Amino acid sequence: MRRFARVALLCLGCGLCSLLYGFSQLALSLEQEPGGARERQARDPAAPGGRRQAGGGWAAAGSAGRGEAGAGRCKNLSVSFWNSYWMLPSDVCGMNCFWEAAFRYDYMKTHPSEKMHLAVVACGERLEETVTMLRSAIIFSIRPLQFHIFAEDQLHESFKNILDDFPYEGKVNYTLYPITFPNESAAEWKKLFKPCASQRLFLPLILKNVDSLLYVDTDILFLRPVDDIWSFLGKFNSTQIAAMAPEHEEPRIGWYNRFARHPYYGVTGINSGVMLMNMTRIRRKYFKNDMTPVRLQWGEILMPLLKKYKLNITWGDQDLLNIMFFHNPESLYVFPCQWNYRPDHCIYGSNCKEAEEEGIFILHGNRGVYHDDKQPTFRAVYEAIKNYSFGDDLFHSLLQPLELELQKTMHTYCGRVYKVFVKQLTKSIRDLYARRSKGR
Repeated sequence: MRRFARVALLCLGCGLCSLLYGFSQLALSLEQEPGGARERQARDPAAPGGRRQAGGGWAAAGSAGRGEAGAGRCKNLSVSFWNSYWMLPSDVCGMNCFWEAAFRYDYMKTHPSEKMHLAVVACGERLEETVTMLRSAIIFSIRPLQFHIFAEDQLHESFKNILDDFPYEGKVNYTLYPITFPNESAAEWKKLFKPCASQRLFLPLILKNVDSLLYVDTDILFLRPVDDIWSFLGKFNSTQIAAMAPEHEEPRIGWYNRFARHPYYGVTGINSGVMLMNMTRIRRKYFKNDMTPVRLQWGEILMPLLKKYKLNITWGDQDLLNIMFFHNPESLYVFPCQWNYRPDHCIYGSNCKEAEEEGIFILHGNRGVYHDDKQPTFRAVYEAIKNYSFGDDLFHSLLQPLELELQKTMHTYCGRVYKVFVKQLTKSIRDLYARRSKGR
C-alpha cells in the first residue's frame, strides 16, 4: 500500500511539472518566429530618467519605471524579459509571474503602455529643426511623451533652455544623451554617410530599458497624434520587430531598384526616417545574413555588415537596414507612404494614393527642403509649425495662415496637391478641440 501511495504521489508530481512546462511552452510559442528563434514581446517599457535629466554613454539614464498596472504583482524583469519558470531570479514571485507571462500576449494588446518613447539624433545645425519636430509631436499627441535626444555636447545646453520652457508639465519628459559609438569602431561609424547618422543603429543597445521606440529624423513633422503611429505596435505579428515605409511608390523613379549595389527590401527599398521599433524583439532576434550560416544578434551583425558593404552603400545606415530586412523580410511591418511623406511623393507628380485620399500624416522634409525655396509647399508647413505659439488658437494661428501660404505654391507639382498637406492637419485640430471640450 505504501509503495502504491508513493507511486501515485510521484505520478501526481510529474503531472504537475508537465502542466507547468506546457504553459511555459504555450507562452513562448505565442511569440516564436517560424525559423525557431524566439521572438518574445514585451510592452511595458521602463522609462529611463526623470524629467529634464541628462544621460551619458551606453547606459540609459535614470531608473526603471513601474511598467503596466496589471503587472504590479511581479518585478519588471520577469514581465519585460520573460524567463522560464525555473530560471526566474530568487527575488521574483515565480508563480505569479509564471501566470502573468503565460497570458501576457493578450494582456499587452488590451493594455497599451501609457508613455510613448520618441528618439531623435541631432548634430550640427539641426537644433531648430529638431525643436520644431518635437513641437509638432506635442501639439496633437494624447498620451505622455518621453523624448530621447541624442545630440552633440555643444547642443545640450540649448536643448535644455528651450525644452524647459515648454508649457506641458507632466505630458513631456526628455533625456539628453551624448553621441556615442562602440569604442573599437567609433571612427568608422562616425564617417558613415553623415556625422551622427548611424547613431540610430545602436539605440536598441543603448536604451536597454526601453521596450518600444519611435525613431524619427530631425526633419520630420507630425500632422496627427504620435499615438496613431504608435498603435502600429499592436498590429505587429509574432515575427515583426520594426515598421518603416517604402523608399518609393513609383519604381520608375526609385533609387534602390535602379542604382543600389547591395540587397534591399522589397521592390523599391525602405526609408528609415520614420522607424517604429519593438526593441525587446530586436535585442532578442537572431538575424539571417549572407556572411555566415549562423544567425547573428543585432549587436553582432552591425560591424560585419559595414565591413562587407561599406564600398557599396550610398545612404549609410539606411542601406544597412535594407540589407538586414532583405534577408529577414518577415521581421518588417510596412506602413503606407502617408506616414513618411517626402518630396519624391509629389515633385514629379503625386504618387502617394493614401495621402491623396486621407491626407499626409507625417511629413518628411529631406533634401533640406525646409530651408530653401525648391519646394515651398514643404517649407510653408515647417514655418507654420515653427512659428506657432503654444496655447494660441490652432485654426487662426496655424491652419488659416498655412493655407494662404500653400495657395501661393501652386506653380509647383507639390503645390498643385497642397490640400493633402492640410487635410489630416485640419482633422487633427478638430479632434484636439473635441477632446478638450469633453475634458480629455
